[in-house]
Amino acid sequence: MTPRRWPATARLRGPARRYRPGLAGLVVAVAAGTALVTLPQAGPRPVEPAPPPARIEQEWPEAVRRELPARLADGTAYSPVWFLDPDVSIGTAPSPDGRHLRLVRRTADGTVHQLRRLPAAGSPQYAGFTGSGAVLAWAETTTGPDGRGRTELWTVEPGADRPPRRVAPEGGDVLLVNSRHDLVIGSGRLHWVAAAPGSAVATEVRSVPLGGGRVTVRTEPGAWTLSAWPWLVSTATGGTGPVRLRHLVDGTERTVSAGPDELLSCGPVWCRALVPAGAGPGRLDLFRPDGRDRHRVAGGDASAALVDVAVRDRFEVLLGTGPAGTVGDGAQLRLYDVDRRRTLVAADGVGLVLCRGDVLWWSIGGREVTGWHALDLRSLT
Repeated sequence: MTPRRWPATARLRGPARRYRPGLAGLVVAVAAGTALVTLPQAGPRPVEPAPPPARIEQEWPEAVRRELPARLADGTAYSPVWFLDPDVSIGTAPSPDGRHLRLVRRTADGTVHQLRRLPAAGSPQYAGFTGSGAVLAWAETTTGPDGRGRTELWTVEPGADRPPRRVAPEGGDVLLVNSRHDLVIGSGRLHWVAAAPGSAVATEVRSVPLGGGRVTVRTEPGAWTLSAWPWLVSTATGGTGPVRLRHLVDGTERTVSAGPDELLSCGPVWCRALVPAGAGPGRLDLFRPDGRDRHRVAGGDASAALVDVAVRDRFEVLLGTGPAGTVGDGAQLRLYDVDRRRTLVAADGVGLVLCRGDVLWWSIGGREVTGWHALDLRSLT
């Protein structure tokens, strides 16, 4: 099945003094009165604008950043989907003749190695990338001649010479929400969720051994998506009302309450609340699922750039209006550091923003992507 893709005046104090009438007193009084009339009154001090946020390279001069060309040596457009390390990425590119969509490994020197290719006629998609140790996993979706979609699950060990392996030939009605947890590796298995057939209020939690084998299916009442293993999060995430978190191993459940009209998104460590402010700008808050440590992250000039909340349990990724004079029409990419309670600028004029594993990357150039930039979040210490 095709995956469902589920935003003053001071007062002088002291004893009163009586002055004896006389010329000197008159002169002093006249002089004082003249001074009071002729001296300009001090007005309110102008409010100085807040200094612009510091940039990441100022806070972390050793931050690991990379730039990638938007095209391969054969001229085809390249879109990264995962970074094995800052210099080696996995990405998609059409074949030079346009007949296939390839999944390739690309190194810093431009070397390209093809991992998979699917016929373009089947509207192929590679999605849900996740990794653990030496294993990388993803979902492949294609549409057959009858118009029906099909999703398979694949794994590969990019550092080995072995070809990719199909571990599940049928994933069901897979739910993909562009989260870094669309697929999750845990306890030696690959996990994903699918809509339960014939039911709008139940979710299948599916899993398969990383080496392949029998797919197990567990049905959970309600609508859920995966979060960091082993948690499920209710799909009220992003909508008004409470959010539930359910532990898949011990069965415990937490309910996170929402304020009036708040839009919540949650993971097991942090929740994000979009707080509306009527006709004016709202704000973004972070807080723990039990309600502790609530604090403001951004005002109405920024929005969350990712579905996921506080990647690496530390960085909330934001998109803001670029400063005057910024080259390009894109937004400003910012990182709110939960540990230091401050916001830093990562880049200006950005387009697409993605984060998988420990790497954040973004496009530049608007609709016609002219390059990709990547930032290894592990280097921000």
